[in-house]
Amino acid sequence: MATEYDLVIIGGGTGGYVAAIRASQLGLKTALVESGKLGGTCLHAGCIPSKALLRSAEVYATTKKSAEYGVITSGIELDFTKVQERKEKIVNQLHKGVQHLMQQGKIDVYEGYGRILGPSIFSPMPGTVSVEMNNGEENEMLIPKNVLIATGSRPKPLPGLEMDGEYILSSDHALRMEQLPESIIIVGGGVIGIEWASMLSDFGVNVTVVEYANHVLPLEDQDISKEMQRLLKKKGVQVVTGAKVLSETLVKDNGVSIKAEHNGEQKEFKAEKMLVSVGRQANIENIGLENTDIVIENGYIKTNEYYQTKESHIYAIGDVIGGLQLAHVASHEGITAVEHIVGQKPTPLDASLISKCVYSNPEVASVGYTEQEAKEKGFKVKIGKFSFRAIGKALVYGESDGFVKLVVDEETDDLLGVHMIGPHVTDMISEAGLARVLDATPWEIAKTIHPHPSLSEAIGEAALAVDGKALHS
Repeated sequence: MATEYDLVIIGGGTGGYVAAIRASQLGLKTALVESGKLGGTCLHAGCIPSKALLRSAEVYATTKKSAEYGVITSGIELDFTKVQERKEKIVNQLHKGVQHLMQQGKIDVYEGYGRILGPSIFSPMPGTVSVEMNNGEENEMLIPKNVLIATGSRPKPLPGLEMDGEYILSSDHALRMEQLPESIIIVGGGVIGIEWASMLSDFGVNVTVVEYANHVLPLEDQDISKEMQRLLKKKGVQVVTGAKVLSETLVKDNGVSIKAEHNGEQKEFKAEKMLVSVGRQANIENIGLENTDIVIENGYIKTNEYYQTKESHIYAIGDVIGGLQLAHVASHEGITAVEHIVGQKPTPLDASLISKCVYSNPEVASVGYTEQEAKEKGFKVKIGKFSFRAIGKALVYGESDGFVKLVVDEETDDLLGVHMIGPHVTDMISEAGLARVLDATPWEIAKTIHPHPSLSEAIGEAALAVDGKALHS
């Protein structure tokens, strides 16, 4: 059976389903093909479940020091089964919400594996999508005017450290743990590695992070990275940077042991489990790209600024094209692609205007250029920095570590970047993101009256600090 559509989307993750909703709003007859569950990695194996676990870890860690708040408790216990049950409840609730959105938008959802076919009796151009149905029924043939690939990514393996789900885990495996290990080695100190290090440490696990770069969170501003490293060590995490893991030294025997080259010497690490967190790779295999002229570059689908591939009627978005592999980025890429399909002129995304977050404890959030990037681009910069230790609301929370840092063009006074580490900064970064979009200056941010007491006062004070006018430092 063959059915015609204006748009067929392969992949029902955050990018795919948001694109489907926008397509429906614009009057396109739309089909969404998903072999797993709607919501994709973000909802089922990434953003949402990991943040649910992080919240439980935060509550547990706070409860253990409740006496500092005048709340006397005893017999505090962690029931990890209930932690996992809460996570699943949240995921299931959101999954039902996505299913409802598809029904509301009259979007046809095909539960199966989609592959792009070459020119055939159905179409003179590549793009017909054959769906191998999950229920075993005969393949469905979808004949679209346009195709959108949103197949996402998966954890990237490290040669020699094959993830077996028992001793060596991916983040997918870790999310399904039925009980916590006593100790763990995390290979990779990027965003995912640091979130897991923070979470597991707060749960009481003995954590060691081994990072190849000279500092954790290597894509963040170096001041942020240094502060994160200091605060991880403060909570008992062993952090080893500038270390190359020697996979050939791996031993799995009632736990794992491995050596890493560090400062010219080999150092051995032992733990009950190992989590490999060295990035993600695009899901580009077995989706029919070989039947098209689509170009693959460094393992990712190459597109233009509107997410068109070399086949002008086939678009691609999200993790499968590389760039910032973030759920909110995929969503906006999907919106841009769909609006371009219908002939609108959407504004291309500017990566320097996109906010990024690390949901560890403490949190990290940033937008724009780091100090190092700004200097490399030729800007002469001035810096405004303000600590949460001088913010009353942070002291009330009992979370006064961290700071807000502004990077500003000394010649034009334009805001180039904002970087935060501390309490609830992932909820505060949108102010900085809006400031970047509106090309605000520190003076304009400082003139914005921030309520007292609030954590956002740190942004206003950091803006004043750019010109040495901070009031509370």
